[in-house]
Amino acid sequence: MSEKTTCFGKVAVLYGGWAAERPVSLKSGAAVLAALQESGVDAHGVDVDRNILSVLQAGNYDRVFNILHGRGGEDGVIQGALELLGLPYTGCGVKASAISMDKLMTKRLWLGAGLPTPHYRVLTAETDFEAVVAELGLPLIVKPASEGSSIGISKVTEAAALKPAYEAAAQSDPVVIVEQWITGSEYTAGILAGEPLPLIRVEVPGVFYDYEAKYISNDTRYFCPCGLSEADEQAVRQLALQAFAAVGGRGWGRVDMMRDQQGRTWLIEVNTNPGMTDHSLVPMAARAVGMDFQTLVLRILETTL
Repeated sequence: MSEKTTCFGKVAVLYGGWAAERPVSLKSGAAVLAALQESGVDAHGVDVDRNILSVLQAGNYDRVFNILHGRGGEDGVIQGALELLGLPYTGCGVKASAISMDKLMTKRLWLGAGLPTPHYRVLTAETDFEAVVAELGLPLIVKPASEGSSIGISKVTEAAALKPAYEAAAQSDPVVIVEQWITGSEYTAGILAGEPLPLIRVEVPGVFYDYEAKYISNDTRYFCPCGLSEADEQAVRQLALQAFAAVGGRGWGRVDMMRDQQGRTWLIEVNTNPGMTDHSLVPMAARAVGMDFQTLVLRILETTL
């Protein structure tokens, strides 16, 4: 064990949890835990349940690598608990986590900061769905406001499908938004210690980058270099940094964007605890700058020092 790894002390790797994204978090956690242990860090896996506070107190940990995804782990809840315990942790703090998990609040904040994000409306059971279609046009994309991994998201191509899409999304979250559909290419920017990683352009075989495309399909294509000119890539990366800073992001994260056919970039969402599986984007971007998975994991953990 080197001096570099002993400085971390005893590390709890938090994964699992009770959100819909639990299966992905288990995979991410296993990969992170193995990388830390192989690097000589005194790391211990903790499958998070409602008794997590007592587990952490009993374990006498020095810091936490939080790789929980979704509600309970990415929305400010576990962050608040760790603040109470005085445990340093990876990723964003309470405020940034809570804002970023809520797509509606994120969009409102970005718009207030003058940053570009697709036009939207909040949907309820009393919404005049025909009026929404008349205002925003077709196609549209319907999203639960506080769900991750594209769970509950659907594309609407005809007016009659908007209400059923709302009802499906509302099963995941009572707050549902509908956005203008951006036709173009999807880009993602990993952010590590205040610096953007190279952009990745994502091409999916289906309608959009859904759960299947993210975690299961082997047909999703990733391009890094992304194909943009150097100047355009730098501009998009800077926009990602602005978007991350606007929500109060720190440590590491990922900003997802769309670039339309006119070359305009639109902010879609912030992920404050990105996946760390074999299909995940931040490790892919890190490899593009010569950073292997073990090095990436250690760099993320270093942000807690």
